[in-house]
Amino acid sequence: MSLESLVDEIRRKGEAELESIAQHRAAETARISADRDGKVGEIRTQSARATDAEVQRERAQRIAAAKLRARKLLYEAREERLKNAVAETRELLRGYTASAAYPNVLRRMCAVATDALGKPVRVSGRAEDAGLLGKVAGKSFDPTPQPILGGLIAETPDGTRRLNLSFDELLRLREDKVRELLA
Repeated sequence: MSLESLVDEIRRKGEAELESIAQHRAAETARISADRDGKVGEIRTQSARATDAEVQRERAQRIAAAKLRARKLLYEAREERLKNAVAETRELLRGYTASAAYPNVLRRMCAVATDALGKPVRVSGRAEDAGLLGKVAGKSFDPTPQPILGGLIAETPDGTRRLNLSFDELLRLREDKVRELLA
């Protein structure tokens, strides 16, 4: 073998090795690029999914908050309407005290109080009803005025038992039923 052929063979081996290294480098570069592109695509997909999930969660929270506000406003409006209706009922009761049927109601209340508490009973009511209660209760009438809408308050002489038949107390005791009726 001559020197030239040896140099040619070394050159060919070198070129073949260089070609092999270049092919390997190109293949490795292509693999790395494909891997990078795959990871970037995967990250984009995960990011899109996470964004969609966050948007859906935020939307659901806003809808729930809006529904809660709507229910609160509805409740407040209903409560205000019921409060006004109860106030109107109070005014109707106040007006009822001027009606012709009111003296009969006081008589029946006095009879109920006497039945419940016994014969010696002390009866008091509004200052406006003093004359009427004096007739109905007789000697057991206590002229001390009470701050009530109407009706009467009966008490045993020793003060141990008391029966509040005032319109205020009757309305308070039955306010839930009144609210149901008005709702």
